[in-house]
Amino acid sequence: MEPGTRVEVRSRFDRRWSRGFEVTEVVDNGGNRRYRIRRRSDGSLLPVLFGPDELREERRNPMWWV
Repeated sequence: MEPGTRVEVRSRFDRRWSRGFEVTEVVDNGGNRRYRIRRRSDGSLLPVLFGPDELREERRNPMWWV
């Protein structure tokens, strides 16, 4: 994933996916990729880095009106 990619983030509390985030930076720490994430609703950067298993590209809901 590259900066600007819209993503869903897996909650560390209940393991559910949450929408409304965007990758702002890719941090490569000796081959261990981590991602800095921004909440799109208010532009806030989340205070922790996320691993690739905690993110997925935002999925489009084919039934967006529901």
